[in-house]
Amino acid sequence: MSALRPGDITDEMIQAMDTAKRQGLHKDLRALAANVRADAEGRYDGAEPGWRAGVEWTLLWIENTASQLTEGKP
Repeated sequence: MSALRPGDITDEMIQAMDTAKRQGLHKDLRALAANVRADAEGRYDGAEPGWRAGVEWTLLWIENTASQLTEGKP
């Protein structure tokens, strides 16, 4: 097997690699949100309102960021 030269890498290959990276990050962010949610469950009962709002804002931000990574992309 010969090594790839710069001209051998097509735009489609670059796009496929970018898509794979975005999908991987999307999956990782969704897993992070699930872990934060699981860790926060049961702690809401005695938590201060600011803490609860902070957790909810963080989850919303993570989920929105994850969605933007693959929204309208192949």
